Amino acid sequence: MDDFTNYKEIIARCRAEAAKRVVGQTGVIDGILTALIAGGHVLLEGVPGLAKTLAVKTFADITGLGFKRIQFTPDLLPADLTGTLIYEQSTGQFTVRKGPVFTNLVLADEINRAPAKVQSALLEAMAEKHVTIGSETYPLPEPFFVLATQNPIEQEGTYNLPEAELDRFLLKLMVPYPQAEEELAIVKTGGEPDKTAVNAVFTAEHIRQGRALLDAIRCDDKIVEYIVSIVTVTRPLQDEKKAAHARPLRSGEKRGGEDILKYIAFGASPRASIALHRCAKVRALFEGRSFVLPEDVKNAAPAVLRHRLVLSYEAAADNVTADSLIAKILSVLPVP
Repeated sequence: MDDFTNYKEIIARCRAEAAKRVVGQTGVIDGILTALIAGGHVLLEGVPGLAKTLAVKTFADITGLGFKRIQFTPDLLPADLTGTLIYEQSTGQFTVRKGPVFTNLVLADEINRAPAKVQSALLEAMAEKHVTIGSETYPLPEPFFVLATQNPIEQEGTYNLPEAELDRFLLKLMVPYPQAEEELAIVKTGGEPDKTAVNAVFTAEHIRQGRALLDAIRCDDKIVEYIVSIVTVTRPLQDEKKAAHARPLRSGEKRGGEDILKYIAFGASPRASIALHRCAKVRALFEGRSFVLPEDVKNAAPAVLRHRLVLSYEAAADNVTADSLIAKILSVLPVP
């Protein structure tokens, strides 16, 4: 048995353990697994009661990593997140009291309820993997992941996440309602699935092993060009939007390309190309393959891109979503 087949079985065991608590939601489970291996952060969006918090807690138990939950509120302060300096009267000196962000897996619950100062402090932790307290900078534990949740239907007392912070999330996962048969299984558990024991089957060593295997997965140059073309199509310049009809269409703009230009105000950055490339490799790893297929790219694209597209007013007026635009881009671009 080669390393890739063996790792596929490790992933299968992890999925099985997660399924003991989280009924259905296979896309969410795979998305969190993808982020753990790829070394990125995850934004989970869904209405209350869909097991977003439960899924994160379950992965903390499955991995055995350090875990802290931070409930974000409008009155939260940066020091509540990162820590602060405490004056010791007995010694006449200041000592550092580290905050809950100093752990491996941070659950940022209802992240969009925190004000700008807290978001800025979290952005430093997510982007740089360190925190500044006073005049000193302290590295965060390795591995370090932020899994944030937000409620899309309740807007009172919430703050829109800045684009710079959204771009730091590797994936944005949409948590859907369960199917009828899944909800039957949920009801039969008595509403207390978190009491179900799970085993630590996906340790930090497994995460390091997966990252090492990613480096060995081949991605043909044609597929890399395909990844870049998907991302670059999302970047319409203002002049191009005004004169799209006056020039030859770029790759990906034919058969409705002007609609794509009309609905996107700002596209994805090169960080999206890097994330899509890495997530496609992770999906190949999940399948036990040592090479990337175009289907891996298509599978990863929605979660990688949906939070990185800034839609125009026309999109809001026409009820066009980021997911529908991504699907259209994938449908018109030629597959290598």
